[in-house]
Amino acid sequence: MFNLKTLTAGAAALTMMASATFAETVIRVQSVLGNSTDEVRMVESFAQDVFDLTNGSVKIEILPAGAVVGPRDIIDAVDAGLVEAGFAWTHYWGGKHPAANLFGAPIAGAGVGLDNQAFLSWFQYGGGKELYDRLWDEMGVNVKGFMLQPVGPEALGWFPEPIASMDDFRKLRFRAPPGMVGAAYNEIGVAAVAMGGGDILPALEKGAIDAAEWCCPKPDSVFGFQKVLKHYYLQGLHQVTVNADMYLNRDVYNSLSASEQKALEVAANASLSKSLSYRIYENGKALKDLTENHGVQLHDTPAEYFSEYMAAAKKLLEEAAADNAFFAEVWQSQKDFADIAVPFWAGAQASNAGLGKAHADTLK
Repeated sequence: MFNLKTLTAGAAALTMMASATFAETVIRVQSVLGNSTDEVRMVESFAQDVFDLTNGSVKIEILPAGAVVGPRDIIDAVDAGLVEAGFAWTHYWGGKHPAANLFGAPIAGAGVGLDNQAFLSWFQYGGGKELYDRLWDEMGVNVKGFMLQPVGPEALGWFPEPIASMDDFRKLRFRAPPGMVGAAYNEIGVAAVAMGGGDILPALEKGAIDAAEWCCPKPDSVFGFQKVLKHYYLQGLHQVTVNADMYLNRDVYNSLSASEQKALEVAANASLSKSLSYRIYENGKALKDLTENHGVQLHDTPAEYFSEYMAAAKKLLEEAAADNAFFAEVWQSQKDFADIAVPFWAGAQASNAGLGKAHADTLK
């Protein structure tokens, strides 16, 4: 005979067993940025997607810069298991392997016109993901990488006075990113200094540097560069695309179930799309605020910048390819992809860029 009391007791026991065997994995991610930045907010969105997709079995906690180690030590800390994961830009680790530059910030669009969307096409469908997965072994770190946030194109930056020529630019001490991007500035005679985002405004205020770039209108305004500098140049070539990633200790990754690993992959792919969408609107709002409420003046970048910087970028790319076989393999993959995709993509964008500029001009 059906016994409700027995069935209820059995169900309760099964619930207790399920609760006892439910194992929550907590992944601490130390960022290179403070927790108030847009980049970290987007990591929080990624973390929520992972939590939801795994029904709470994987919980990601974001730690601010310096919580466990210094920003430059994050990849080593993840490798050693001092913290489960880190969040940064992969070109920060170009000192460990030059090919990191081609994934984090392929200088001048890898010299072949890859913008942020074309880069994602290469990454997802042109063989880039497979090369990215090899990067960590080539670098010698016990890491599984997840690309999360493509950004770009980045602004040339902020200046104390208008720069009419490259000679004006070369008179200034300029904050630029580390790695190849900064090296190319040095190559063309610009005194480039690398420093973290939070250090830029104090350096400007103290006169340690004269001009600076960080990213784009929204992140730049959060750091407050408009308090010191009023001349802003949107058109830059140094980081046509730049990608922020999460680095997960591979032992932690291997301890996850197949469905949990898939959840990380799905959430990372969603983050790529959401990051592009979020940045366009947020940067638009920030640029409007900067020009209307903070006295910021927009200028066109001197034409000679593009030819000089591109020549320096290609020189550095060719030297690195000659020195390192894996770098050469990655760069050749990007060039092969660009030969197919860029003629279409550049041509398709030309009319839309013209239409967009025409609309923007009506708002001046």
